Amino acid sequence: MTAAPNPSLRERKKRRTRQALIDTALELFTRRGFGGVTLDELCEEVEVSKRTFFRTFTSKEDVAMAPDQDLWRAFLEQLETAEPDGLPVVELGRDALLAALERMDDEGWARRMLLSRRLAERTPSMGAHGLQFCEATTQRALEILHRRFGLGAPGDLRPRLAVDMLVAALHGALAGWVARAEEADGAGRAEPPAAGELADRLREAVAALPGGLALTVGQPAERG
Repeated sequence: MTAAPNPSLRERKKRRTRQALIDTALELFTRRGFGGVTLDELCEEVEVSKRTFFRTFTSKEDVAMAPDQDLWRAFLEQLETAEPDGLPVVELGRDALLAALERMDDEGWARRMLLSRRLAERTPSMGAHGLQFCEATTQRALEILHRRFGLGAPGDLRPRLAVDMLVAALHGALAGWVARAEEADGAGRAEPPAAGELADRLREAVAALPGGLALTVGQPAERG
């Protein structure tokens, strides 16, 4: 397998600027609130122009959600090269998402992801941006499944449902992962849970999907 060429000096500089914008934005938004930081203030802090900012991000919401979006973009890249081997679509997607998590090898990614998720919980505009990105990612995944594997004939809801279940599994895994971080904060432990723990939670969430679909509701419990 041919090794990927080393990035050019210009590309490395672009990556450093992008990372500086993400790190600084998450720090400022966490400390002062999302609405308490203007785009001008963010650009001044990183010492870049707004024109440079808009070459990389579309909005404050976009830069604040970069860790989450980077994971899903890596997922789509993995899906483009995935070998199906007769796997159900949910398991194929799970493996692609686990491979994407392995690519989040920067030790700071888990911390950035945690800060981003916390901000999203209390920032409605980030929630709306996340929904739009999620739908765009879902459509892209469906396009890949159709183009590569012939899935998704008109009227066939199964591919869409499979991708939606994968998204739901990750959301469930993230909720537990963030809760674990909150517990660690409460106990005075500064380090956030690692990406590897999120991968374990994703495996558990996907494994729980069949049970969730088969879950039945009994008679309401009597109130005393």
